[in-house]
Amino acid sequence: MSYPQPHPRFSVLSNSSLSSAEHLSPASSSRFSLPSAPSINTATTPKPGVRPNIYDRPLNKTRNAEVSAAAFAFMFSEIVQYTQKRVSGINDLERRLNTLGYRIGTRVLELMAWRNESAAKAPKRETRFLPALMSIHTHVWRAVFGKPADAIEKSVENADEYMIIDNDPPITRNISVPRDMSSLSCSSFTAGIVEAVLDGLGFSARVTAHNTPNDQYPNRTTILIKLEKSVLEREEALKT
Repeated sequence: MSYPQPHPRFSVLSNSSLSSAEHLSPASSSRFSLPSAPSINTATTPKPGVRPNIYDRPLNKTRNAEVSAAAFAFMFSEIVQYTQKRVSGINDLERRLNTLGYRIGTRVLELMAWRNESAAKAPKRETRFLPALMSIHTHVWRAVFGKPADAIEKSVENADEYMIIDNDPPITRNISVPRDMSSLSCSSFTAGIVEAVLDGLGFSARVTAHNTPNDQYPNRTTILIKLEKSVLEREEALKT
């Protein structure tokens, strides 16, 4: 019995007597090859669920990392509630929040100084108060809260008083203060950060936080900076 010849537009792959299964098997054909299985080094492969140590990561590569606003609000709310249960009044609560912020401020200043020295060829340390205050208004606020503060003001009545204005502080955005504690300013935490940075730069001051709401910004906060007398005397000496 004769079989019809294949159409001239097609060609027979093989005329051998191998079975169809053998023809389709990549292992049995010279046209296919299976890659060898890669060797697994169990010594360098991290175990599932084990995260790298945070101290092994470069600081400069994490400067743009952002923290979830919800996680930050929850953490700060827990800090306020924990502290509130261990104080005797509003003044004591603000003092303790200021102390906690001071600890954060010392670390923020150290981190920013390290980054400045590693990034700039000739790192500069501010020796005058106003440039240092502008740096806090812009760089420190952005490093901690992701945005600069809204304004800087100088007191007309007292030469030793300066103010940093934040119209919508992120740390108080999700905090509801009871009516019987309306004078409480949770931004005392921020005041502690500012005070630590100023002390580290050599500008001793007493920093407090005050609620100054208006119709447009109900959460508006003023960070009041009252400089020590020695700082004012040094500023006068540097002018001459």
